[in-house]
Amino acid sequence: MLKYLGLALFNAFTLLLVYAFFRDENLGLAAVFLVIGVGMNTIFFVPSLYPLRWMSPGLALITLLVIYPIIYTVLTSFTNFGDGHRLPKSQAITQIERIGGFIIPEDAPRYSVVPYRNDVGTVALWLSNATETIFVPSGGAIQTITDPPAEPPADYDGYTQVPRRELLPTLREAQSLPFGDEDDVITVSGREAIRATIVPRFDYDEAQDAIIDRTDDTIYRANEKTGYFVGPNGRPLQNQPGYRVGVGLYNFERMISDPGLRGPLIDIFVWTVAFAFLSVLLTFIVGLAMALVMNDPRMPGRTIIRSLLIIPYAIPGVISIVVWRGMLNLNLGVITNVWNDLFGVRPGFLIDPWLAKFSILLVNTWLGYPYMMLICSGALQAIPSDVYEAAAVDGAKPWQRFWGITLPLLLVSVGPLLIASFTFNFNNYLLIEALTGADAPNIPNSPVPARYTDILISYTYNIAFGNRGSDYGYASAITIVIFLVVAVVTLMQYRFTKTWEQVGENV
Repeated sequence: MLKYLGLALFNAFTLLLVYAFFRDENLGLAAVFLVIGVGMNTIFFVPSLYPLRWMSPGLALITLLVIYPIIYTVLTSFTNFGDGHRLPKSQAITQIERIGGFIIPEDAPRYSVVPYRNDVGTVALWLSNATETIFVPSGGAIQTITDPPAEPPADYDGYTQVPRRELLPTLREAQSLPFGDEDDVITVSGREAIRATIVPRFDYDEAQDAIIDRTDDTIYRANEKTGYFVGPNGRPLQNQPGYRVGVGLYNFERMISDPGLRGPLIDIFVWTVAFAFLSVLLTFIVGLAMALVMNDPRMPGRTIIRSLLIIPYAIPGVISIVVWRGMLNLNLGVITNVWNDLFGVRPGFLIDPWLAKFSILLVNTWLGYPYMMLICSGALQAIPSDVYEAAAVDGAKPWQRFWGITLPLLLVSVGPLLIASFTFNFNNYLLIEALTGADAPNIPNSPVPARYTDILISYTYNIAFGNRGSDYGYASAITIVIFLVVAVVTLMQYRFTKTWEQVGENV
């Protein structure tokens, strides 16, 4: 009984979310939760799917947090989603009508204003002109004064006239308060009030699929290619939002056809590949060297030294990066000050394009070599000692034993981990942003945010969420390119792994 009650509560909550997302026109999330709900009920009621009941929470989370973002990113890459095009068309129309301004008829009656306030602080207005006098509380009905006095009274209907010293603050407050109703609105402006039915300046005509400006009857027709309402002069509606439309392969074509984007993108792509490759190479070389030294039984104090060498891996990476950033600071950094004392110059480790890249590789080597040392130490223990003994009997020298035995057998074990390390560094956003994010020099003449130290993932992040505006469609297109590049490189490296295994079998 309890399980049926739990399923009923789950279904009610899921349907509530589906309705809420559908009402907000977020059809993607509505579809995802609908699929999750149907899947959960199917697993629950079909006996043959009973084993999946224990996996269903994980499957639901994978659907929501992995599959849906992938599909959403792919779909976004074929749209103009970004600044000026954040809303669906229906929401953009509502926004234009709501915030596009209002029109007050020229013949609307105008009144002089005397503010009042009651004991609970509610503001009311005594309004008078040459033809009539009315009294209206905020949020209340308009009262017509049939026989008004020559001067506004000190007290009226439980309200007291505001003292002169509070006059201006109360009038400013009244400008933001509602007076009247939807069909008979009173608007306060300074010491004057206007009574009229206020209509939005812009009106959407569904038959023409256009926005009409009531001030001059200009027609702005919807352009499904650009996502704007465009006037007769070809210009979009000024200071008003556009809407999302499909643009096909335009975002991908921009990477190739737009010189302003192609320039930084090519440089950033080359640096990304070089950074990932050099990071793996340097950390592997240093880690393997440490592992070989620590694997020698003649090395004194191996346990203590090995423990000390693991410290960079044990400390949270962001803390180490911030410490390195302080040491490399141009004016206050320890390393910079020592260099200045020795050579009389302060190198811009974080602001010079090439030195900043060198600093990134240096810090990443510091962060990554303990991991490589650990996995290489384990792999070295797995190599049979009799192989080395046989090689020594055959007269092999230490370097020959390393290149002919140690390295081939080692690569068989650590090859997949090297591939994983390459993939990780290909998207190592934290290191780039925490070490050089604020100080990194910008690439000149780039139409989008781009820095010399950017890798593809940080470049994509800055395009999507940077201070110079957001272009989610273009950023999503780059994300797909990153995925394809990483996938191709990973597949190629796995082919090399099979080659290493064949070499290892022949050792």
